[in-house]
Amino acid sequence: MTAKLDYRWHLREIMATRGMFSTTDLRPLLAERGIDLSPSQTYRLVVERPERLSLKTLMALLDILGCTMNELIEPVAVPRAGRRKTAASGTIEQPGQGPSGVGDFRPKRARIVPE
Repeated sequence: MTAKLDYRWHLREIMATRGMFSTTDLRPLLAERGIDLSPSQTYRLVVERPERLSLKTLMALLDILGCTMNELIEPVAVPRAGRRKTAASGTIEQPGQGPSGVGDFRPKRARIVPE
């Protein structure tokens, strides 16, 4: 069987490792580089896997996050049998594996201490 080429989009995970846990953190940084996206476009860029992406936006993301293209976009070979597309994220899941997420890169809970 021939493997189908696909990719994994790691923007959300990379943002989390950089301490950016909200899509609103990304908009002003993109605007500084001449990329003007609406709040919904920015949300979809972070949360979903883009099918079409301008090279200017891609270069701005690499500059903002200080990462390489291989870190942001991971090419994967998906065998034709056993593929399953998840409805929420549009990503391809391998059998026995869940969709990738931010995992341990969560913000720390604030602690309020009375004085």
